[in-house]
Amino acid sequence: MVSGKNSKSTRNARAAVVAHRSTPWGLIAGVLVVVLFAGAVFGYAYIEGQANEERQAALAPFTPTEENPDPSTQIEGVQVVEYAVGQEHFTADQQVAYTQSPPFGGSHDFAWAACNGVVYDQAVRSENLVHSLEHGAVWIAYDPERITGAALETLRAKVDGEQYMVMSPYPDLDQPISLQAWSHQLKLTDANDPRIDQFVAALRLNRYTTPEFGASCDESGPGGFVRADPPPYVAAPAPGTPGSQPEIGTRTDVAPDAPPAGS
Repeated sequence: MVSGKNSKSTRNARAAVVAHRSTPWGLIAGVLVVVLFAGAVFGYAYIEGQANEERQAALAPFTPTEENPDPSTQIEGVQVVEYAVGQEHFTADQQVAYTQSPPFGGSHDFAWAACNGVVYDQAVRSENLVHSLEHGAVWIAYDPERITGAALETLRAKVDGEQYMVMSPYPDLDQPISLQAWSHQLKLTDANDPRIDQFVAALRLNRYTTPEFGASCDESGPGGFVRADPPPYVAAPAPGTPGSQPEIGTRTDVAPDAPPAGS
């Protein structure tokens, strides 16, 4: 027979064990980790949301409207050349004697370069890219000798997966970066220059400056332009070179000294 004293001791020991096990510190720690992680995620999302709103607000003056059809005229350094609508189309074995480098208007190939957020690792034939500009794309060209590493990734992030955006290296570029939209060009030295986003906001798929607004940026397929195997870049021949085709366009306005918006 168990004595009352022993029974009481046993009960006390069991109670101590139960009391010891009643505080699930591991579970509490796990819950705290989840709460802190969730807080960090929501905090980051909030900060990113605020930053995005600020970016959108900063770009609002560069949104095309009927009252302000070409906001790029507010951007310091933008060059504007007027090209007639209805440019001539040429075949893959013909070259255009472009007077601008990189070109940003004028005669071009029948096939447009795929420009639905494509980043080309190799230089691409200009005649195809100019056709993309006619459809409303913005083409970011860069000097592969001067734009590398973080600068290259910064530019890539602005293009990759974005409709009516295309990017490619361009040999012998006179500046590290050159932005092209139909009839417009802006040359820069810094991948973090805010004018890049301003140029894109003002001219990508701008219904007032795009000759073929809303035309496709997908690859034109067999017999045209294949994204996975684009025709390589070939330097433009000098104007008047036998067998070359003329660039059709007349400079009408250059604004290298226009003050930036908000200055």
